[in-house]
Amino acid sequence: MSELSGKYNPQEFEKQIYSEWEKNGYFHGQDSSDKPPFSIVLPPPNVTGALHMGHALTLTIQDTVLRRKRMQGFNTVWFPGTDHAGIATQMVVERELLKEGKSRHDLGREKFIEKVWEVKHRHHGFITNQTRVMGASLDWERERFTLDEHFSEAVNKVFVQLYERGLVYRGEKLISWCTRCSTAISDLEVEQNPENGKLYYIRYYVKGDNSKFVTVATTRPETLLGDTAVAVNPNDKRFKKLHGEKVIIPFVNREVPIILDEYVDMEFGTGCLKITPGHDFNDYEIGRKHGLITVTVIDKHGKMNENAVGFTGLTAKQAREKIVEELKNNGTLEKIEDYAMTISKCSRCDTVIEPLLSNQWFVKMDGMAKKAMYAVKDGRIKFYPQGWWEETYYRWLENIRDWCVSRQLWWGHRIPVWYCKDCSHFEVMEHKPKKPCARCGSSNYYQENDVLDTWFSAALWPFVAPGWPKDTATLKTFYPNSLMETGFDIIFFWVARMIMFGLEFMDEVPFKEVLYHAMIRDEKGQKMSKTKGNVIDPLVVTEKYGVDTLRFTLASMAGRARDIKLSENSIQGYSYFMNKIWQASKFVYTNAQGLDPEFNIKDIKYPLNKWIVSRLNSTALAVNKKFEVYELNDVSETLYKFFWHEFCDWYIELSKPMLNDEKASAETKYVLCYVQREFLKLLHPIAPFVTEKLYEASPLKDGKTIMLAKYPEGDEKFVAKEVEGSFGFIQELVSSIRNIKTIYGINAKNDVVVVSKKHSKLIDELKGPITKLATLRDISTADDLKGIDLAGSLKSVIPDAEIYMPAKEFIDFDKEFARFNKKLEEVSKDLNIVNNKLSNKGFLDKASAEVIEKEKRKLEEFTKLSTELKSAITMLETCRK
Repeated sequence: MSELSGKYNPQEFEKQIYSEWEKNGYFHGQDSSDKPPFSIVLPPPNVTGALHMGHALTLTIQDTVLRRKRMQGFNTVWFPGTDHAGIATQMVVERELLKEGKSRHDLGREKFIEKVWEVKHRHHGFITNQTRVMGASLDWERERFTLDEHFSEAVNKVFVQLYERGLVYRGEKLISWCTRCSTAISDLEVEQNPENGKLYYIRYYVKGDNSKFVTVATTRPETLLGDTAVAVNPNDKRFKKLHGEKVIIPFVNREVPIILDEYVDMEFGTGCLKITPGHDFNDYEIGRKHGLITVTVIDKHGKMNENAVGFTGLTAKQAREKIVEELKNNGTLEKIEDYAMTISKCSRCDTVIEPLLSNQWFVKMDGMAKKAMYAVKDGRIKFYPQGWWEETYYRWLENIRDWCVSRQLWWGHRIPVWYCKDCSHFEVMEHKPKKPCARCGSSNYYQENDVLDTWFSAALWPFVAPGWPKDTATLKTFYPNSLMETGFDIIFFWVARMIMFGLEFMDEVPFKEVLYHAMIRDEKGQKMSKTKGNVIDPLVVTEKYGVDTLRFTLASMAGRARDIKLSENSIQGYSYFMNKIWQASKFVYTNAQGLDPEFNIKDIKYPLNKWIVSRLNSTALAVNKKFEVYELNDVSETLYKFFWHEFCDWYIELSKPMLNDEKASAETKYVLCYVQREFLKLLHPIAPFVTEKLYEASPLKDGKTIMLAKYPEGDEKFVAKEVEGSFGFIQELVSSIRNIKTIYGINAKNDVVVVSKKHSKLIDELKGPITKLATLRDISTADDLKGIDLAGSLKSVIPDAEIYMPAKEFIDFDKEFARFNKKLEEVSKDLNIVNNKLSNKGFLDKASAEVIEKEKRKLEEFTKLSTELKSAITMLETCRK
């Protein structure tokens, strides 16, 4: 048994313990084993990123699940890796170059990519070392990078095979374009931000009749230059006479038809919708449906192009201002209204997104989406929490569009398409073609300049991490993965696409279960950001409170809610729990002298010891049940309550006299050490460092490391419901006595008489500990009230017992009556205020349901308090007689 320092100081041992684990190979899974496999892949963090609280939550949850499985005897592997993060990493390097007054174009593609690799190598160690700090038991021998040679081979193979299967094509479509990043971006990378804008009402005159016009309402008057129709709802009677007419687009004098489409909302604006297929996704679909031409008036730099006659070269914003001014001048602008709207912005740089018609590479999604949907519907993949995210997943897949996978970047997986320089022919191949061009015979090829969307390679992670496209032993053993754990915000970015690609290339689901965690917010529920100054840095927190404290805090909050409201106060609160474990363990070890390690737990005979062993097994059974459905918040709460409120508050206190009892001490010492050791094992997956340190010092240590110790499953044979019931009674008895003393202001040690036929013997056996815990002078028992004078006693009734506390000599009646009556008067006032509100029709009509519910809860609370105060006054009156 090693010596423990007086104070819980995690900085003294956390790094050393992790180093020992890694050095001894405890994290490594075996390609061949008799044990059942359990595998997870780490959602790879950006290689240039830094650990944030979202990473900390992911690492905590995944490591907790994996450590328990390892202790249960599974052959576990957790695949680590980092993501090349195309656009994010390129932006990091471009910002560095900007400080030097340069752009990537000054370097050229080859030199720029070399620069990015330098940055990658420089940053790689930061994020992986920060991951180690969190205690993550990743199999570092299997680390991958999504742009390494192995991954690049896999990506090329997948793209080529998709093309050969008719699932990849190049085409001109409307896509989301970021003018700052100069690339197409995924619809999922577009953020919708609420903003206050303007709604412009503009007249379009009917061809050949200047007395007739339609008025359209738009938030983007600069796009009217690209209008190719005006749409009305065929059911809108206001426009029946205009069916089949044409209108003239201002400035460009283009004749466009009035078309009929039920998509038009008759209640919005004027009921007339300008159709700009080149700059709006809904308009694009309407345009395709009606065979409209597409006119693009904004270019890839966000400026008006040659089609915007009279406005060419202006930014979209400048063009809007000029167009509005001219519309005012010529009388075709009817009015401008304030309008609450949503603006599409790039999630990377916050630039307004421009829908643009562009030639891009796409992956057909329909067929793969249907397979991915059925994989969840038929139970091959289960989502947790169950019933929360399935419908969202189905809805997205039912309405899926083809995936634009090409990006106009330099950093990333360059698309394996080879163009002949001497003709328009191209080949889709993993490597540069060795044969001459099939069309013109030239051998002069160049590779596609675009790279693939980062999420394309990420979608391969579950089967490429274990070795695909090679048929490795690792792949055979650990695919499909057992669990995918991630935030619900990337259910479409990542989870759905992994399922699609897993089914397409492995003919099997990529994982059997998916666990979605909540998003971390600040204590007010706001998103954490540097600009708001509300970021909680996990590395600062771990330095201050220890890794286990942060992990336990996050696990305790990882419930079903969509948001985790995190504050430093909550983290600090759980640091007290870690200290409690440390100090209680020191007490256990200090009292372990003369311990008989060969004692058999089956031989315990004292009720107190039977009770705590029963509670330990009940706790283990409950914890394992919650682990199976990944409810880590309930696991944490159950362990917290058991250790602090049962083991420390009750068992340790009640066991102290027994430790000094010659007959009971041997058994009690063993039970103390045994229960503490088994609790450490139960807690280890969540709080690995403190449990390892304390396990090393345990006189009952039963292995090299707690990591490989058997996880306590709980044994029904040791669950003694009768004993638990009896000790539940003792807990309620002590709590009730404490409550009486608190209510009536009794601080001195006094006497209590407990009348209970059922529990008199148990109370007498534990007389010493009860008097100490309840701050009593003495406690006596009786089967009934015969011959007992209890005049002047306070009374409390609990199940199976009546408690009488002679109190005249301890109570200042005048003072207590005054205190209770004053409090009753205050509560009565509060009660009247709430009653008046809830009987006021005006309040009920105007107040929100949430406010009314709050007032109802107040009414319930004040009514209960009023009843309790009246009962206390009645009790005082009875006691004084």
